[in-house]
Amino acid sequence: MDRNEAILKVKKHIQTENLVTHSLAVGAIMKELGEKLNKDSNIWEVTGILHDLDYEETKENPDIHAIKTVEILKDQITPEMKDAILAHNEKKELETDIEFALYASDQLSGLITAAVYVRPSKSINDLTVKSLKKKFKDKAFARGANREHIKQIEKLGLELNEFFEIGISGMKKISNELGL
Repeated sequence: MDRNEAILKVKKHIQTENLVTHSLAVGAIMKELGEKLNKDSNIWEVTGILHDLDYEETKENPDIHAIKTVEILKDQITPEMKDAILAHNEKKELETDIEFALYASDQLSGLITAAVYVRPSKSINDLTVKSLKKKFKDKAFARGANREHIKQIEKLGLELNEFFEIGISGMKKISNELGL
């Protein structure tokens, strides 16, 4: 499955614009991470895009979130993609690089988006790592962005500042699609 097919799937299953945008943002961060870590950036990006495919369907029953996505996608994605999707909602223990990456990227996308929204410019183009790090340290800011999940990126040998830079860079590349 390529990026365009993944986006079509998301738009078929998700009606909420913010959730579609979140899926694209996570995909962008995952692609950038995949490139940085010499992984298959297409697989990483598509995994990021598809990770919340079932969210609207399972929001009243979060215990089956991610499980339903894997059922919907069946043999359209690889076993490593399935495992990453399950692991992002703690339906599987984090073990592989793609699992840690998705777990952390899911939360980082929300932190970056929130940081952009409070900037005077409302643009990701002038968001700096320094500014994002300050927001990260402020526990009252974007409370929904789980800092402990974001820190899991360190298991891949990346420092937080480097991850912030990767996340901002990935999202900047699709800023028009994200409205940022």
